[in-house]
Order: sequence, then structure tokens, then C-alpha cells
Amino acid sequence: MEQLALTGSIGIWIGIFTAFMLTASLYFTLTYFEHLKQGDDRSMKQSKVCAAITLFLALVVPGFYQLYLFNQMMF
Repeated sequence: MEQLALTGSIGIWIGIFTAFMLTASLYFTLTYFEHLKQGDDRSMKQSKVCAAITLFLALVVPGFYQLYLFNQMMF
């Protein structure tokens, strides 16, 4: 029972992490469009990569957590 409470609190932190990463992804995406308008190639590439990484983390981390919970419940 204690482990179930621990996984619940981890789930809360993963939710906060996901919200933070989605916000960061939106920020980097908007920054990308700003640099695209200005024509700054170096900053444009950096913001595009950061937006992709943060979006990837925001989507993949909860997925892996759900797989972990599924394995814990089934086995």
C-alpha cells in the first residue's frame, strides 16, 4: 500500500513536469517564429531543437510512467 502512495505522488510530480515542459515547448516555438521573422539562423535552429526536445519529453515521460504503472499492477 505504501508503494502505491509513492507512485501516486510521483504521478503528481510527473504531471507538474509535463505542464512545465509543454509551457517551455510553447515558449520555444514562439521564440522560433520570432527568430524566423528576424532572420537569425543560429537562434532559430536552437529554438527549434529546444522546442522539439521539450515537446518530446512532455509526451514521452508520462507514457513511460503509464507503462511502469501498468507493469506494477499486472505483475
